[in-house]
Formats: sequence, structure tokens, C-alpha cells
Amino acid sequence: MNSPARRPHASQVQKGLSPHARIRNVIAVGSGKGGVGKSTTSVNLAVALQQLGARVGVLDADIYGPSVPAMLGLSGRPESPDNKSIEPMRAFGVDTMSIGYLVEDETPLIMRAPRATAALTQLFEDTLWDDLDYLLIDLPPGTGDIQLTLVQKIPLAGAVIVTTPQDIATLDAKKALKMFEKVEVPVLGIVENMAVHTCSNCGHIEHLFGEGGGERMAAQYGVPLLGSLPLQIDIREQGDAGSPITVAQPESTAAQAYRRAAERLVEEVGKRPRASIQILSSLL
Repeated sequence: MNSPARRPHASQVQKGLSPHARIRNVIAVGSGKGGVGKSTTSVNLAVALQQLGARVGVLDADIYGPSVPAMLGLSGRPESPDNKSIEPMRAFGVDTMSIGYLVEDETPLIMRAPRATAALTQLFEDTLWDDLDYLLIDLPPGTGDIQLTLVQKIPLAGAVIVTTPQDIATLDAKKALKMFEKVEVPVLGIVENMAVHTCSNCGHIEHLFGEGGGERMAAQYGVPLLGSLPLQIDIREQGDAGSPITVAQPESTAAQAYRRAAERLVEEVGKRPRASIQILSSLL
């Protein structure tokens, strides 16, 4: 895989917040509704960024339905060297942390929004992240209290919106986009998932969820379309098997689409204003 010529700069974050001492760019991955493939996109984008030579982590903030551990084939509890901080789990060169590592697989997490938000913020702050170029935060779907509070408390370089081309999905995705705008978090781009399906038997191409919804949304709000990803059974099967398509089939059409989206994301982050010199010194 190609390595970048140099590491990305630490980007400016929301007013009143300072960048994380060991993370140059924290990027929220959100969606207006569930079922659009946000977690699958987060995991494969993270692996694609790592394959491009970046140092990457994923924080699974989907507290009521954590799926990142399973998608990366990880299980067990993370270690704590001092009974406070937590060592990240690692797979395919990507650092990860999830509430899913701390509870049993089939145990429902029952907690109200303020407590859930506090738990997620603590996971972000107490995890002993490596010196990362990018940390992707897989947010819960929707635009409720948890999402709003997280994007106000965690220093973000920007956000990525995941949607399908379907009208109802883009309608909800627009709400997520406006939420980020409201709290002055720049939207780095839109990922249109499940954009096209190619029959594995005959090669016939179908747009099962409509056509061009993500592209129209990007044009309407003046943000980049980072990529249009295919609807393929291999993506689902590899996620279920704990080996993302970007790892299991790196030369496949789907993996290449994720890699192009990752390259576009790197470009957009590179356009962001730099953090102040004082903050940058802690990341050198």
C-alpha cells in the first residue's frame, strides 16, 4: 500500500475545546437513521486509512448497539495498567475502543442519555490511544441528546455523514448534517452507501435504494461526496466474519471504493485550518 509523504497536521477544533494530546484529527461518523451501514463504513474507512499509511483508531460510540468489536473479530476485555486508563484493543493495525468490550455480548445496556454520554466521553478520554493521525468515532444513529452532547464535548476536526440513496435516508441524513453545522463542526463529506448492486450471477446493475441521493444532497449543501459504495453480499459476510472487506479482499471493487473514499477524506482534512502552534507542539 502507498504511504503518505508526511503525517497530516492537527486540525482546528470547536471553540472552547483543545485537540486531544495524542490524536491529530478526531472525525465523527454519523447518520440520521440506523441501517445505512454507518458502522461498516467506519470500520472499512479506518482500515483503508491504515492501508494508506496513516495511524488510525476507531471509537465505537454506538453505545446501545456496539458492533465494531464483532466486525474486527475482537473479543475479551481491554487491559487497565492503573485501574483507570484503558489500553485500546487492536486489529488490522487499527486501535479500537468500545463499550462492547466491557459488557457481555448479549447483555443489554440500559442507561439514560446523560449517563451514556458520560460513559462515552470517559472512554474517549481514558483510553491510552497511540499517537494517531485519525480517530473515527462511530456515533449512534440519529440526532438526539447523546449525539449532540458528544459533538459538543469531544474536539472534532470534522464529521462524515453516511446515507443511502433512498429519499427517507437522505432526509434524516440532512438532519445529522444540520446538527453538526449547528455546533460548528465542519462536514468533511458524505458517503453514499449501498449505491448500486451488481448481480453476482449475471452482472445486471440495479439501484435498489434509488439513484444519486447522496450526490444530490452533497450538491445541495455544498459538501464533497467522498464516495459511492456498492451493495455487496461480500461486505456483509466479511463484517460478520470479523474480517472487513478491505482486509479480506483488498483488490475487490468494494475495497477500492472504500480506499478512494479514504483518499478523499484525507484531502478534505488537509484543507482544514491548523491547530495553534502551542497545541501542535504536543503532537510532534
